[in-house]
Amino acid sequence: MPVRRVYATPEQLTAWLGTPAPADAERLLARAAEDIDSALLTAVYRVDTDGDPLDPRIVAALADATCAQVEWQLATGDDGTGAAGQWDSVSIGPVSLAGRSGRSAGSSGVELAPRADRALRRAGLEPGYVIAW
Repeated sequence: MPVRRVYATPEQLTAWLGTPAPADAERLLARAAEDIDSALLTAVYRVDTDGDPLDPRIVAALADATCAQVEWQLATGDDGTGAAGQWDSVSIGPVSLAGRSGRSAGSSGVELAPRADRALRRAGLEPGYVIAW
């Protein structure tokens, strides 16, 4: 089973948001970290034997990107599942769904918050590259 990384703590999220972290902060951070991992599939950086980054600049960028992803999800009403914002109009009875929203996933297949994307780019983690062996 793959190791699930969580790049930020509820305390870091509180500092990022400037308000107390939500009660389910750990779950939101874990889901946001999955998004960050998906965006980093071709990123190359040094890691220790546990797979954790060695460069403090990379560690900080991953924490910032994860917090930015949670912040964006909270602002858009998403719960980390990606379901929010998929329709621009929804009715429940008798079911009616209108056009899809204009949001789309990036090249990594995950929709990243703009601030998360910028944090990863500033650290040189996006766009990644593939090394032929």
